[in-house]
Amino acid sequence: MKPAPFEYVRPATLAEACALLAEDADARLIAGGQTLVPMLAMRLARPARLIDILRLPELAGIREEDGVVTVGATTRQAHAEHDPVIRTSAPLLAAVLPWVGHPPTRNRGTIGGSIANADPSAEIPLVAVTLSATIVIATARGIVAMRADDFFIGAMLTALGQGDCIIAIRFPVWRQPRIGVGFREVSVRRSDFALVAAAAQIALDDDDRCIDVALGVAGVGDKPLRLNVSSLIGGRFDAASVSEVVHAATRDLETTGDLHASAAYRRRLAATLCCRVLQQARDSAAARETAR
Repeated sequence: MKPAPFEYVRPATLAEACALLAEDADARLIAGGQTLVPMLAMRLARPARLIDILRLPELAGIREEDGVVTVGATTRQAHAEHDPVIRTSAPLLAAVLPWVGHPPTRNRGTIGGSIANADPSAEIPLVAVTLSATIVIATARGIVAMRADDFFIGAMLTALGQGDCIIAIRFPVWRQPRIGVGFREVSVRRSDFALVAAAAQIALDDDDRCIDVALGVAGVGDKPLRLNVSSLIGGRFDAASVSEVVHAATRDLETTGDLHASAAYRRRLAATLCCRVLQQARDSAAARETAR
């Protein structure tokens, strides 16, 4: 099929883009277009105007400063996947990016586009929630910084208002010398949307005791969730303690079922994957040399 007719605009500045977006409730932003273009072709989306923000320089680039890795909203996923700053200072994002779609879609898809799309099974929003990243948004009130937990409201639903545009995503940098990450997902086929995905990042001290931990899960409900496993801090990661903490954290998950998997299966799978990614992250951190 062909898309319904629309006006195409390429603004020269971010302010112009936001003004165009604010004046037309039926306008949509486009950068990578890996979700929007197929929806246009099937006429599931019929915007009156497409506003192309891909070439706005203030929305691109990756930099680290003041303990934060800032990723511009229009940064290509493939670029972030191979960026040395991401690999060094945002290792969980680096571990997850190869699982996002396929190489051709990562060559076009953007980091901000995945965040704005807010698919509950998507890997990049999962990392943002797991690490308590900050979403930086241009609004009519000025620049607003919002925690990822507050940004995602539901399936394909965010806190973005009319005229709002994501500028960047800020991922906190963990400074501990022994950091490990883990990621697992189960899907019908590799690179399909995950039935359930889990991501973890931990830091160990010189005695292999946990000094910080973050755990998140996606695909179980209408948005990615960060799970409270703080009771693991201060102890060693043995299988029994990890299993106990994870099952307590996932016992009351409000999971959803569909034709691919039941709610009960997703809950069990979430617990299994969470245990595995925590162990994977622990093994990765333990393999690093101690600070002695």
